[in-house]
Amino acid sequence: MKTCDVLIVGGGLTGASLALALAELGLNISLAEAVSVRERCDSSGGERALALAKGSVGIFSRLGIWPNLCERATPIRHIHISDRGHFGKTRLNASDLGVDAFGQVLLAKDLERVLAEACAKKGIEILCPARLIKLEVRFNAVEASLIQNGQRLIRRARLLVAADGGKSQVRRWVGIGQTTHDYGQTAVIGTVYPESPKLFTAFERFTATGPLALLPLPRGRSALIWTLPHKEACSIQAMPLKQFEQHLQEAFGWKLGRLHLDSPLYGFPLRLIRAERLFAERVALVGNAAHQLHPVAGQGLNLGLRDVAVLARLLVKHLKRGGDPGAFTVLERYAKLRSYDHDRIIGFSHALALWFTPTVLPLVLTRNLGLLALDLWPLGKRLLVEQAMGEMDLG
Repeated sequence: MKTCDVLIVGGGLTGASLALALAELGLNISLAEAVSVRERCDSSGGERALALAKGSVGIFSRLGIWPNLCERATPIRHIHISDRGHFGKTRLNASDLGVDAFGQVLLAKDLERVLAEACAKKGIEILCPARLIKLEVRFNAVEASLIQNGQRLIRRARLLVAADGGKSQVRRWVGIGQTTHDYGQTAVIGTVYPESPKLFTAFERFTATGPLALLPLPRGRSALIWTLPHKEACSIQAMPLKQFEQHLQEAFGWKLGRLHLDSPLYGFPLRLIRAERLFAERVALVGNAAHQLHPVAGQGLNLGLRDVAVLARLLVKHLKRGGDPGAFTVLERYAKLRSYDHDRIIGFSHALALWFTPTVLPLVLTRNLGLLALDLWPLGKRLLVEQAMGEMDLG
């Protein structure tokens, strides 16, 4: 048995970010992850394009790792939102709203590697590959049993943080329920090379089958996130290259000229998952263990990073007073501080996913009038952008 201050179960993007944030406090931290960084980077998940909001860039800057990420990132300075085959559109320009960029686009594998290197330099105990097999919550600590390379390990921690994803095992073991909504859709991702790229521009194109997004990448390429019903998603992934490109062209249009596929395609089923609570005795939930969103608004990781920032800030204040990191008052305060942001962003993402899928004529007309009105309403644009950029006062 080994004792630590904080055990983080789940060493992906959110878990590693939290470990790095807490390492600054001089805490004894253990980070347990079932899959190695190399495997995650080489998997389909590593190819995901992440739209980091301006607030998330600020979080990584405070953690000291943005200088190692910025060369791999592409700024979003323009956003073009439209409804395929209809009149509604909204155009957003960062300079009009007084910011350099709305956010940055980064591949998940690049962020994974930089976070892993930073955690290793901070002396964080990284248990990988390690699988959680048992969890016992005691009066003043949590005892976790793990298997690593066939060997059983026990970590006793004053606080355990679940960062183990939408299917969180920790969440189930501590009796926290969840609400779910199956969208009946798959997100098909890949990389395309437009014939006439528009640099630093993100496109969100709403089609009859679901949203289609193109996010800017280096060298004029674009990351594709195409939401489709499950059967159609399977069908287009199996298409010959030319047939797929024709299908994509019909859905997106010719605004960027001819679109060429520049990578393999991967599919991810889409569900909304929300934990009924954010904490149990000596256990806190962050990231996808607490919420998993539809990608339509690109807010999933950004919301999780704000979980990290708020929890770390609370622990800083509490520990300066000699407090216990797993104290009920800290975890209750964390849940209260995160509730409004969760309600706001989860509700917004879910509403967009539902609102832009129907093809019933009155709904099509309503959403196109809404897009047109937003394009002509500067205050509405500012409110939308301020919400999307996710900046918060972490005092």
